[in-house]
Amino acid sequence: MAVFTLYFLTPIWWLLVASTKSRGDLTSTSGLWFSDIRLGENLAGVWEYQGGILPQWLLNSLVYAGGGAFVATLLAGMCGYAIAKYRFPGREVLFNVVLGGVLVPATALALPLFLIFSTFDATNTFWSVFLPSVVSPFGVYLSRIFAAASVPDELLEAARLDGASEVRTYFTVSVRLMFPALVTIFLFQFVAIWNNFFLPLIMLRDSELFPVTLGLYNWNSVVNQLPELRLYVLVGALVSIVPLILVFLLLQRFWRGGLGTGSIK
Repeated sequence: MAVFTLYFLTPIWWLLVASTKSRGDLTSTSGLWFSDIRLGENLAGVWEYQGGILPQWLLNSLVYAGGGAFVATLLAGMCGYAIAKYRFPGREVLFNVVLGGVLVPATALALPLFLIFSTFDATNTFWSVFLPSVVSPFGVYLSRIFAAASVPDELLEAARLDGASEVRTYFTVSVRLMFPALVTIFLFQFVAIWNNFFLPLIMLRDSELFPVTLGLYNWNSVVNQLPELRLYVLVGALVSIVPLILVFLLLQRFWRGGLGTGSIK
């Protein structure tokens, strides 16, 4: 575990060290240790470059990832819960179709999605990236399995006898018991949307709509013509992983708390 931890953390350490250096020190000093620390200066430079486009990219990524993960979690949780707790014709067929969606890589769907959105002249819009992000077949699968195991049918019957509607029963009773699974779905979907590159690449042309991954890729593609961008790409990459770290740190408390609550109930 220590070896693999070192393996995964070394690139992040290198990125942190490189982001503190000047453009000259970047190639003339050790890649794994600091020299003349200029992190504040580098952050200010990348923040103001091209009229402050990096903050716009970060905001776009937060909207795509945060909004998409929230809606995807809501839809996947309700769908998985319905498949687990209700009996209706075609239930298993529907679940098998959803399960098949887990096996399809997102990159294979990018071109068909582009053709669909092109039909409605909806490419190069916010919705062309956001709407595909709210679908999570894995989330449906996970919520179905978790709802079947953690939500007792007797508890649902008691809520119905007390006069609670199905919607109220779900949001006031079932969601609390399913909370660890819902947090897991949110985290997985947030990271997947944040790191999504291919879909925005084929959907978007306006740089104002770019997520940070696509924006940094565009900067990196012209590094040979604009050498100062090499340092900005590194600093931008460091900034782009901060929201992911914060999301994990903030949600792990609720994750552990949800696991404890579910076990007690």
